[in-house]
Amino acid sequence: MYAIEPLGVVFPRDAAEVAAVVSTAAEFSVPVLPRGAGTSLAGQTVGRAIVMDFSRHMSRIALDAEARTARVQPGVVQEQLNRAAAGHGLMFGPDTSTSNRATLGGMIGNNSAGSHSVRYGSTVDHVLALDVVLSDASTASLRPLSEAERASRAARPTLEGTICRELPLLASRNAEAIATGFPQFWRQAGGYRLDRLAGRGGFDLARFVVGSEGTLVTAVEATVGLVPAPRHRVIAVGHFTSSQGAIEATEDALACGPAAVELLDRAILELSRTKLEYQALGSIVTGDPDALLFVTFFGDTPAQAEAGMDRLEALWRQHRHGYHTLRAVTAAEQAAVLKVRQSSLGLLMAASSGSRRPLAFVEDTAVEPARLAAYTQRFREIIGAHGLSAGFYGHASVGCLHVRPFVDLTEPGALETVRAVAEEVRDLVIEFGGVNSSEHGDGLVRSEFNRAVFGDALYEAMREVKRLFDPANRMNPGKIVDAPPMTSNVREVAPSPLPYPSRLQFPGGMFGAADRCMNIGLCRKTATGVMCPSYMATREEEDSTRGRANALVKALSADEPRAALGDERLHQILDLCLECKACKSECPLGVDMASLKTEALAAYHDVHGIPLRSRMFGSIRALNRAGSAVAPLANLLGGFGPARLLAERVLGISARRPLPRFQRENLARWHARRPSAGLLGGGALGGGAPQGELIFLADSFTSFTEPAVARAAVELLELAGWTVRLETAACCGRASLSKGLIDQARARAADMVGRLAGAADRGVPIVGAEPSCLLTLRDEYPALLPGDAGAQAVAAAAKLPEELLAAAAADGRLALAPGPDRILFHGHCHQKAVTGTAATVALLRAIPGAEVTEVDAGCCGMAGSFGFEAEHYDLSMRIGELRLFPAVRAEPGGTIVAASGVSCRQQIAHGTGRAAQHPLEIVRSAVAR
Repeated sequence: MYAIEPLGVVFPRDAAEVAAVVSTAAEFSVPVLPRGAGTSLAGQTVGRAIVMDFSRHMSRIALDAEARTARVQPGVVQEQLNRAAAGHGLMFGPDTSTSNRATLGGMIGNNSAGSHSVRYGSTVDHVLALDVVLSDASTASLRPLSEAERASRAARPTLEGTICRELPLLASRNAEAIATGFPQFWRQAGGYRLDRLAGRGGFDLARFVVGSEGTLVTAVEATVGLVPAPRHRVIAVGHFTSSQGAIEATEDALACGPAAVELLDRAILELSRTKLEYQALGSIVTGDPDALLFVTFFGDTPAQAEAGMDRLEALWRQHRHGYHTLRAVTAAEQAAVLKVRQSSLGLLMAASSGSRRPLAFVEDTAVEPARLAAYTQRFREIIGAHGLSAGFYGHASVGCLHVRPFVDLTEPGALETVRAVAEEVRDLVIEFGGVNSSEHGDGLVRSEFNRAVFGDALYEAMREVKRLFDPANRMNPGKIVDAPPMTSNVREVAPSPLPYPSRLQFPGGMFGAADRCMNIGLCRKTATGVMCPSYMATREEEDSTRGRANALVKALSADEPRAALGDERLHQILDLCLECKACKSECPLGVDMASLKTEALAAYHDVHGIPLRSRMFGSIRALNRAGSAVAPLANLLGGFGPARLLAERVLGISARRPLPRFQRENLARWHARRPSAGLLGGGALGGGAPQGELIFLADSFTSFTEPAVARAAVELLELAGWTVRLETAACCGRASLSKGLIDQARARAADMVGRLAGAADRGVPIVGAEPSCLLTLRDEYPALLPGDAGAQAVAAAAKLPEELLAAAAADGRLALAPGPDRILFHGHCHQKAVTGTAATVALLRAIPGAEVTEVDAGCCGMAGSFGFEAEHYDLSMRIGELRLFPAVRAEPGGTIVAASGVSCRQQIAHGTGRAAQHPLEIVRSAVAR
């Protein structure tokens, strides 16, 4: 919601460097601001300051499983800690929905909680000790102190000594304000927690500074407690006809001793159905609920966990709450449920339309769960009275709802409306005895209201705390106390710039497409999914989808956007984007960085000209056809060392990367010598029940280097009853797009559409074995040829052959015999992003006796020409080594490795020495004889 340009950004490697930064900043009288993943929602991590980003280097973990503790640096990601602890049956209790990118430093700064806070509390409940840098660059180790230890430290002539001496006196002077000023509800994340000073065996500064948002100290290491990980988990998903009804059912849920009770309203549920990444939940929901309530139970045994669910169902039936309860017991059912809940924020953000967006300015209030229903009704009335709508989700178990009203800040009076709603909600919270900040902190959005929330006396005591710790006001100033108005520094108050005349069509224009990024930071995850492969390897913010989107927004906001898009620095930021398209599906807002990079490359070429290598790769079909025509001579040349070194020097094609092997017997030659396919409904192999005509796209890669893949596809389709017509003359334009040659790609798309539109209009399927080529028809053609009915028809007709063949195997038209015992499958990135891999996995599992495992290994790192380019070779291999190569190496020799992309197969062979087959080759070898 906020944007402030920092004075600078540093990436400290250790505590000594942090102290040096704080010391240098003091020398120049500038503020400092600690930052982890930048996923906080209230504006804590933006400011006119030197930003210290801990996420790049300071991520060391030291576990003591016997003591159930861990020493962590502030850049450790929550999921990283949990993976390290899992082997000992332990985990960190607080679990934010951003656990795959949120850092422990940020969680300590905010006092984060999460879904299971009804069971595990907040971060403060698990912080045992902190090593910190104080505002004068001195260091201190904070832990519970006995009175004698406190007095000993208080005698020291240091800032720590002053704090240990003066803070108890401050607390004593303000004892009445402390006793009466804090809200009585426990889930409090705002203000300075003077009520925590005496506890857990003595004077405890470690607990006191948790939640202080970097305004008092900078944490450089923490000792945190771990809890036993639950052995078994089940989730009851209650279906309700209204959100109010779901909230009213919360009390029954709490009576059953749950680990979590989470609310999801219709807005988020409907959005999940539109996103490929999140559609699994919709497939198991019954009817058309207006709200879902997810109630989680833990147990030492499955029966113990399910017993809680049984009690809940009985209570809900008795009190007539809801109309159906889904029992999510299996891992697959729970994964579908949890993925949507953890992405609720992003899915809600995806409902943005232009500059009308759900804003986080009243999203963190909480009241006693017993009063939540009445509170929510009043909350809705406030929003409705201002003509706003909102999405509701959150932690019903602890009375915390994350409510985000949709607001267009570019409209006149919008900021005034935001303030009015925030003030009315603040007063409502006070009336209900709740808290204004329950887990997201104060930041810039709520700090202004702390005087009203805590009262004058307690607020002045907090100001005194700030002066005690930070006399010069250099530690993340303007948060918690002495804050600017909440409507200052808001990110979107100016109208969008004039539309940029892009070559590709972007809904809302190119600026709108880049500006869809709302800095949620899911692209910073490192252990699951595909997005974002370059960030996973480099851990550089600018190599994340978020970093690139923000850079593009800045360029497109310039007075001369075409010149800004041609800037060399922007080109460097976009250069490591592999155009995998993962962000299009995995980013809840669907930021399509692949298309944005293509458009930016075109603008860069306008300024700098088109490099020879880009022209060459853009014409890869002609090159591959020529290589096939002169094979095997072309292969001899490709393996000749001096020629490869020359190619690296002149063209920048890495000599370390093996080149594809051209096949003289390419797909077109093989097909020309085959028997006639005959009448419609029977292929050359005389397949099963006639299915009609089908067009097979002879792609620019496998047609000339791996024709066995296409042969297997054609033969399988014929066996399934299709009459296959081969399209060999045209290029889809995928390679041109990857190099920013949009005009060339458009011409090729128009040519292809001219060849295929007639058949597509008749309902003829168009298939192809190489996902990147086939899915270009489906995904890019509508943007290349906007308004072209033929392009729309071709896009609608484009299907992967596995989609047709899986159906054929299911209905018996394609009979398969037992094949390999185990298959490890790696899907193509574009396939994962556009269609998903379910059909391919189903087809492989149709082989009798085959155990099929789809590896969650992200992008292979090859990405077409990317891995051939000398400057990208090392990164390409590093990406492969993250998860894919280790997964392949870990498989026994008898495992068949399957990969649907030609680049993936090349990368696996080069990186592991193991050959990978296209899934269709494996299925073809298993056809019953």
